[in-house]
Amino acid sequence: MLKGQMRWIYIAVPIFFFWFFGQIDKLGISVIQTDPQFLQDLGLTGEDKNAKLGLLTLTFTVAYALSNLFWGVIIDKLGARKTAVMGLCVWTMTMIMGGLSSSYEMFLISRVILGIGEGMMIPVSGKFISNWFHQRELGRAQATWLTGNYLGPAIGAVMLSVIIASVHWQAAFYILAAFNFFMIIPMFLFLTRDKPEHHPGISKDELAQIRYTDPSAPAQVKQSFTQDYRYWIVWFGMLMSSFLFFGLSIWLPTYLVQGKGFAREAMTGITSLSWLFAMGFVILCGYFADKWKRPGLLATLLFGLCAILLTTAINAGSPLVAGLCLGLAMGTQGGVFHLSNLFIVKYSTRETAGRAAGLMGFTNILGGFSSYIMGWMRDSFQGDFGPSIMMLIVAALLGLIAYLFTLKKEAEEARSFKSGVSMAHDRTA
Repeated sequence: MLKGQMRWIYIAVPIFFFWFFGQIDKLGISVIQTDPQFLQDLGLTGEDKNAKLGLLTLTFTVAYALSNLFWGVIIDKLGARKTAVMGLCVWTMTMIMGGLSSSYEMFLISRVILGIGEGMMIPVSGKFISNWFHQRELGRAQATWLTGNYLGPAIGAVMLSVIIASVHWQAAFYILAAFNFFMIIPMFLFLTRDKPEHHPGISKDELAQIRYTDPSAPAQVKQSFTQDYRYWIVWFGMLMSSFLFFGLSIWLPTYLVQGKGFAREAMTGITSLSWLFAMGFVILCGYFADKWKRPGLLATLLFGLCAILLTTAINAGSPLVAGLCLGLAMGTQGGVFHLSNLFIVKYSTRETAGRAAGLMGFTNILGGFSSYIMGWMRDSFQGDFGPSIMMLIVAALLGLIAYLFTLKKEAEEARSFKSGVSMAHDRTA
């Protein structure tokens, strides 16, 4: 049944769980920071508590983004497998450190080190996908593991809420560290290899399928990704997407509890649903990107939809409608993130995929600033979320405008691709 499809087991499955638990480790703080005991234990009770909460994500994302550049170079030299295990060991130790934290400063340091450890996630995933999957299945390959990116927090929001209510916020960190050590690290050690040529479980037929080059496809000169202006447009779009994504994902649970008066159970439900929205957009974008060959157009539409949903949320009279619109807006950025990873593979080679992904991952630095700025604005406007949401609307419009400049050339490439497929079909008919 799986003959010729083992790459989906050896690579897609480990990366799925890699992101499933990695995103809980990274974004579970959005749920944990709604726990009064957590705030009290770390001394987050003053007038500047929202800015301090935002600083937790800012320091994490700065470390995450800067380490992307470092990890990108390491991956191209050592390979994705060794790099993944190294990063996993670092972030497992920092989860234990987070649980042991007895002060805000100690917890802040743990988030910085966690950012360094997790900084290799995007480069590692991009390198594996580039090496193991054929060009025509990149959309499905990316969607498979990016599903873990959003399914993890969707389930994690419920899991963390139960752990906090039943035990203590510290237990959440210890449990997540155990998942990394006993499940994810062994997966990378025993299932993966850097290239399918090195894996004893890959048949010659499957390897030929992965490396197949269509003789009817037009030859393309592969220039450096840094010389393709569209890479930098995507890079800017990813800046705006990171700003939106981190601002919404980190503050949504707090917004629901403090801004709209939701009970913890209702907050958990909407937060979980928001991550499922993101997963849905990833799956849809994976399908339509492969079908239409127009990822730039899809990203443009997603930024526009995000701006509309945020505008609706800020003007909605119903708390439920406002919460759902914010959740859907966050979901659109899941789709943009997926498309950005497709562009990384498109504009780079197998040899430079790690560096291209590392540079793209650097955009996460702005995401951290959004969480801090939103916290600071809440403190400045007596807890009002309105001004910070308006700021996010501007970011969505900037992303839309940037992607407009990719549409003309993308349309020409799509027509050329369809023409080549049609000619190949005529020759074989």
